[in-house]
Amino acid sequence: MRKSFDELTIADDFMFCKIMQDEETCKTFLEMILAGQIGKITHLSSQNAIAAGSEAKSIRLDILVKDENGKTYDIEMQVANEHNIPKRMRYYQAALDISLLDKGLHYKTLNDSYIIFVCLFDAIGKGKPLYTFENICLEDRQTLLQDGAKKVIINAQAFMQAEDTELKGFLEYLKTGKTNTEYTGRIETMIQAVKHNEQARQEYRIMSALEMDAREEGIQQGIRQGIQQGFSDGSYQKALETAKLMKQANCELDFIMQMTGLTKEEVESIS
Repeated sequence: MRKSFDELTIADDFMFCKIMQDEETCKTFLEMILAGQIGKITHLSSQNAIAAGSEAKSIRLDILVKDENGKTYDIEMQVANEHNIPKRMRYYQAALDISLLDKGLHYKTLNDSYIIFVCLFDAIGKGKPLYTFENICLEDRQTLLQDGAKKVIINAQAFMQAEDTELKGFLEYLKTGKTNTEYTGRIETMIQAVKHNEQARQEYRIMSALEMDAREEGIQQGIRQGIQQGFSDGSYQKALETAKLMKQANCELDFIMQMTGLTKEEVESIS
């Protein structure tokens, strides 16, 4: 069962995306996880649908960030252990690369990228609070492939093992809800503000209803992976009807587009 709006925490996908849309909060998070400065954020968005091909499995990125140095960061919140994180990261990396490299461009123009999964559990099983991976030569264990791709898995369960005070505080907050740093206190204040925002409450209610409809209709992709399939079998009309209801509820244009897969022009033409 989906949580009520008032029960949401930073560990819930909806709230995590809301909080990480704040540029300062997101930049602080990235610099804490990557243990270094990143460039000025030039793009920050949530719930980005990416389709790798007409017949390929589509994905929806929780938070997509680009900085002034051309680096790209995908941040995903994962509460339940579905035992598929490594393979999911592989697919997300491939889908992200396809979306970034336009036809005719050289491979060397591919951005450096980070796929970051924030987990409440230990996906690797070694008891570390942070796992960072990049491709390396097995013959000497020193030579990097230098393909610009890195993958980071966060294990909030091991917050006691984190050496950095800020990282430890954030992981403990993820796992227990306890605030003991300035950063986590600021996040908790933001969460309370979101909970008093009627627009956010309405968005969550609509998302919950859409996901329930998707399950009842047997749509496996659901809202989380975009309403991209089945336009030929009537789901386009369903998307229009949904968009109309969302417009009547005064939802923002970008949010309606994200949730229905419709274009700006299609949404604006609905009366």
